[in-house]
Amino acid sequence: MRRFFMSFLVLVFLAGLLGFGAAGWWLYEPLRLRPQPGNQVVDLEIEPGTPAQRVAEVVAASGVDVEPVLLYAWFRLSGQARQIKAGSYEVTPGTTPRSLLSMLVRGEESLKSVTFVEGWNFRQVRAALQKAEALKPDSQGLSGDAIMTQLGKPGVHPEGRFFPDTYTYAKGSSDLSVLKRAARAMDKRLEAAWAMRQPDTPLKTADEALILASIVEKETGKPSDRAEIGSVFSNRLRIGMMLQTDPTVIYGMGEQFDGNLRRRDLLADTPYNTYTRGGLPPTPIAMPGKAALLAAVQPASSKSLYFVSRGDGTSQFSSTLDEHNRAVNKYQRGQ
Repeated sequence: MRRFFMSFLVLVFLAGLLGFGAAGWWLYEPLRLRPQPGNQVVDLEIEPGTPAQRVAEVVAASGVDVEPVLLYAWFRLSGQARQIKAGSYEVTPGTTPRSLLSMLVRGEESLKSVTFVEGWNFRQVRAALQKAEALKPDSQGLSGDAIMTQLGKPGVHPEGRFFPDTYTYAKGSSDLSVLKRAARAMDKRLEAAWAMRQPDTPLKTADEALILASIVEKETGKPSDRAEIGSVFSNRLRIGMMLQTDPTVIYGMGEQFDGNLRRRDLLADTPYNTYTRGGLPPTPIAMPGKAALLAAVQPASSKSLYFVSRGDGTSQFSSTLDEHNRAVNKYQRGQ
């Protein structure tokens, strides 16, 4: 109480000495930041339950060149001292005492982000989380099964269950909270796509749609080909023809894949080898995006059963084996 009274007297003295206009000018004058290694931003951490007086002291201790007594007095005189919220904040050049208080009262925390890319597998997702800045690594050391249990999805395979997108988070957030948001986003996207499926789809469940969408995602070189690629696989499923798609074989090889897919790899049976086993693989092989989900449930109307890369990212589609062989000779063998 005595310190507050002294702070109040200081402000009164300033107002009397410089005039109320000058005292008001202080509230709008940008705070000076002490030099920070490598950047011009002061990181500010306000713990839950921190009183306004301590907040002012933390601001100064974090690297803002300001008198804590004056800052605390301003917090109190504003009538908003008790509304300051805990969190992680960034004080940037141009921040004034007035804008600082507004940021703290509004809880405008500094946010970081992590991006999951379409076509990534779960190993790549975990690697991105490990590299993400200021994210608590609560999932490190946990198996995929344990992670899914933590997310409320026990027994669900983690592959393909997270929607590829950019997710923002406050500093110190758990990586499990990011995964939970990504899982919910995929559930929502998959539910919406499944509701839009064509009546004659060979897919029996939404999970099968997710698996097929992951294959479409990995096979697509050009976005405009997605629906036609979806049609090829749907047509094959419909007539009981093997999918024979390389990305599933590569996924089944795991870390043994060295970047070169050989004939012996196509003959080595695994649950994901669609050259040796009919139907869809047991799980997705990657994270499909929205377009791939739609291509799986709303494929193009075609009779195509084959496709081969033209070498420029696009694919040549064929409805018969003879047509396909000619396309392979032209685009792959240069004949």
